[in-house]
Amino acid sequence: MPSSDTNQPIVIATRGSALALTQSRYVQARLQSLLPDVPFQIEIFKTKGDQLQSRAPEDIPANLPKGLFTKELETALLEKRADLAVHSLKDLPTELPEGLEIAAVSPREDVREVLLLKQPLDSGEDEGNPLAHLPDGAKIGTGSPRRQAFLTHANDRLQCVPIRGNVPTRIQKLADSPDLDGIILAAAGLKRLGYKLPPTGPITGNDAPESIFASILPIKTIIPCVGQGAIGLETRSKDPRIEQICHAFNDPSTHTCIVTERTFLAAMGGGCQSPVAAYASLDKDQLHLIAANVGGSQFKMRDDRTSASTGPELASRFAEELR
Repeated sequence: MPSSDTNQPIVIATRGSALALTQSRYVQARLQSLLPDVPFQIEIFKTKGDQLQSRAPEDIPANLPKGLFTKELETALLEKRADLAVHSLKDLPTELPEGLEIAAVSPREDVREVLLLKQPLDSGEDEGNPLAHLPDGAKIGTGSPRRQAFLTHANDRLQCVPIRGNVPTRIQKLADSPDLDGIILAAAGLKRLGYKLPPTGPITGNDAPESIFASILPIKTIIPCVGQGAIGLETRSKDPRIEQICHAFNDPSTHTCIVTERTFLAAMGGGCQSPVAAYASLDKDQLHLIAANVGGSQFKMRDDRTSASTGPELASRFAEELR
């Protein structure tokens, strides 16, 4: 069991998927380089969300609880079986269990979405909305309500098809299934897993199937979900040793953006299953926030700038206008 003894290893809790392990090994390596005298070790915990990945869509309950990919890791933190939990921040609900907090975030990877297809997309000179160039009735796989809403808004002739599984599994399903023309995945996950996304030609790396082509979508075509591309370290509150470790890891600019985005999501009353989107970026002391509510018949967006220090206030205003 972890303790305050500096000879005891810092236990990093993670899910067991390929992407989760890749992210956790990145965190471990970076922490080890920052603190070479502190031992770190990874422990894998299987979450309810992982168990659901292998079930057929029709067997999955309609009203899923928040925290499908986080609860078991958080329990390990509260029971002191782990010291840090590594999360894709997009999976982490805004309401954390009492006694836990987000202590640090990583520098952000590419936040954009990627359209993967069996044939290269011919958009001619107009690349502003690649989705508009898909053929009528094209079947695009995604399990995300947010992505579904943006897909149909960008091209109402598309058909959204439910798909589950980790990143390599979804890519293989696209390659093997005659009922799929494409899928939508996050660029961050693809890049972290070692896939190469050339502007022309098929994707490569990580045993990618032959003849799968990528088209990276502009942010306004599909606004990212809150926290997309960032890794978060969740810890127990008021733990001085772990707090010091996380302070060394934290990226302040990304942290500022994540706080703004999560303020918007919390004010919207949403979790990771909610069809809302927000992306904040920093340019020196100016914060740019773009957000959307795409639930039901709603499709409303807001786009504005403010100072870095007042990002949460802008996020709260956007939420009030978009609810």
